[in-house]
Amino acid sequence: MMVAMRSEATPEQIEAVLARIRAEGLTPLELPGGERTAIGIASAIPVDLREPLAQSLEAMAGVDHVAHISRPYKLASREFISADTVFTVGEVAFGGPEVVVLAGPCAIESEAQLRAAAMAVKQAGARGLRGGAFKPRTSPYSFQGLGEEGLALLAAVAAELDMITVTEVMDSHDVERVAAHADILQIGARNMQNYSLLIAAGETGHPILLKRGPGASLDELLLAAEYCLSRGSNRVLLCERGVHALDHTYTRNVLDLSAVPVLKEVSHLPVAIDPSHATGVARYVPAMCRAAVAAGADALLIEVHPEPSCALCDGPQSLAPPVFAALMDDLRALAALGGRCVYDPRKSEKP
Repeated sequence: MMVAMRSEATPEQIEAVLARIRAEGLTPLELPGGERTAIGIASAIPVDLREPLAQSLEAMAGVDHVAHISRPYKLASREFISADTVFTVGEVAFGGPEVVVLAGPCAIESEAQLRAAAMAVKQAGARGLRGGAFKPRTSPYSFQGLGEEGLALLAAVAAELDMITVTEVMDSHDVERVAAHADILQIGARNMQNYSLLIAAGETGHPILLKRGPGASLDELLLAAEYCLSRGSNRVLLCERGVHALDHTYTRNVLDLSAVPVLKEVSHLPVAIDPSHATGVARYVPAMCRAAVAAGADALLIEVHPEPSCALCDGPQSLAPPVFAALMDDLRALAALGGRCVYDPRKSEKP
């Protein structure tokens, strides 16, 4: 349920509506807008209370109308917030006309490796540096990342190059220390329904990149986002990274590009695509990047390694720097056809 206040509603009238909602044991969420304030009800409303409460609220001073939200997710729904959400991280805007590219190695292996990758993607036009300090691996014997050392390296290299950062947080107990180093908290596909982690990340108010689980429906992804939104984070970037394939002979997963227009129709949140994990094969990544831009994706998360054949993690899906640079030029041309842009460092002005 959402209560739309009149443009001339006073602070006292808004507070009265908030108090009325709280009196029913429900949690109101005030959403100030450009001309008017909306008040959402984040908690579930008992069926027998919905109509009586709506009628009561509509009769209160300063209320314009009350709208019922039919979807199971509320704060993530376009029924709740009709306009596209655009949020900034540093100077980078997600959800606007720029297709934001976040690139870098899957795992941070060393200072030299990270710096080489960062300089290459920065020069090609990436706005953010991605790199895993903590890596969830299927085998306990695989490289697990550098941990705290990796976080420090990510922050230091990005600061030198004036880039924003994104890295994965795997445990609710690690949220604060990862947030102290990274600009965007990535919640990986394996943790999409780790509710304690979603809650802890949401409570930081930090930007969150939320990946869809390989077996998750779009409603389940949006309900996971709801956990973050309901706990205070209003900067959530949804990320499609591939769903389970029927045949793993050719690709790691199947990239669900239809998720982009569907998510943008039912939700106001920006949408990213991770073609590296979706395909698992570097030679397919550029085509999927181009397709993602054509589908309307707001951001791309691309793995780039200075020497993919020597990578300790996911080398087969990582692009070499020259391939990434050529891809960025392709993406600029494609984005321009739709009236959008991809940052070009060869031009002085930023988007």
